[in-house]
Amino acid sequence: MNFELKDKVVIVTGGAKGIGEAITRSFAGEGANVCILGRSVEEAEKLVSDLAAWGQKAESFVCELTDEAAVRAAVGQALAKYGRIDVVVNNAGVNDGVGLRSPVADFRQSLERNIVYCFVLVQACLGALIASKGSIINIGTKCATTGQGGTSGYSAAKGAMNALTREWALDLAQHGIRVNAVIPAEVMTPQYERWISQLPDPGAALEKISATIPFERRMTTPQEIADTVVFVASPRSSHTTGQILYVDGGYTHLDRACTVS
Repeated sequence: MNFELKDKVVIVTGGAKGIGEAITRSFAGEGANVCILGRSVEEAEKLVSDLAAWGQKAESFVCELTDEAAVRAAVGQALAKYGRIDVVVNNAGVNDGVGLRSPVADFRQSLERNIVYCFVLVQACLGALIASKGSIINIGTKCATTGQGGTSGYSAAKGAMNALTREWALDLAQHGIRVNAVIPAEVMTPQYERWISQLPDPGAALEKISATIPFERRMTTPQEIADTVVFVASPRSSHTTGQILYVDGGYTHLDRACTVS
């Protein structure tokens, strides 16, 4: 299927690692020009070089996403180079463990790094998105629906992301801009692999987690998230907006007590 993304300009925050890297690779594989925003300098440069070797296009725009001026400057640089922005993917975020007993300053900082930057970025890109009748994809988390415990900041921010997905979808429909969210649950990223490898019995831990995922009793892959993002961002999904799509093997909404294999 042709996703009609050739030469489109796509901004992906945190696009050099984990799910973000998979998203970058998927868009680049469709012929898009990917602008990676974030502070992962070495990883971004390596990814850009790797894609170039395959004749694919990406560029790193280094910035601290909690620095409003830096985000606006990076968007300005992308516009100066490409002259347009067609897709914004708010992917960067961190489950930082800021809980109910954490200092209020830490809670505010968690909101800054997980949702406030998204508002700043979309605002900075808005004129270009209106011009291109573009698309916004927010990468959320199951925690906004299920809770997790000990992560008030992250859950609050991602809950706000779900709300903003629908608010922006309504607000921007008049401009032909579609806004959707893609929600992962248990995804086998390199960071997840590192975490599970440090447990006393990594194999048993992975088996226990996988058993809670109804469909195929396995973790979601970053590629499965990325492919959904590309489809929803593309003109092939031209009448889809305001949707919160769970790519999680049924983890969030199906009964995880079910043991039928």
